[in-house]
Amino acid sequence: MNQRQPRERNEKHLKFLRSLPCVICGNPIETEAAHIRFACEEAGKRMVGKGEKPDDKWALPLCGRHHREQHKMNERAWWESKGIDPIKLCEQYARDR
Repeated sequence: MNQRQPRERNEKHLKFLRSLPCVICGNPIETEAAHIRFACEEAGKRMVGKGEKPDDKWALPLCGRHHREQHKMNERAWWESKGIDPIKLCEQYARDR
């Protein structure tokens, strides 16, 4: 049985993300930090289980509407339908901050 890893929290990074517009529609007012849940072995990002959030470095700015939409369907397919690689974008935001 795999044991949960402690989540790496970074409130400063989440605050930075919430100050940005939504990466989908550009809404600058209702931005939330939306965590990316699916795994990416190349980036060293593991899959998280139900009730568990990924490390804060794996979050992006989304408005509330797009954040809810992200969680309603297959997340990887949702990002692909938007033409965005969320893993690369998370890495970019972590570097730019």
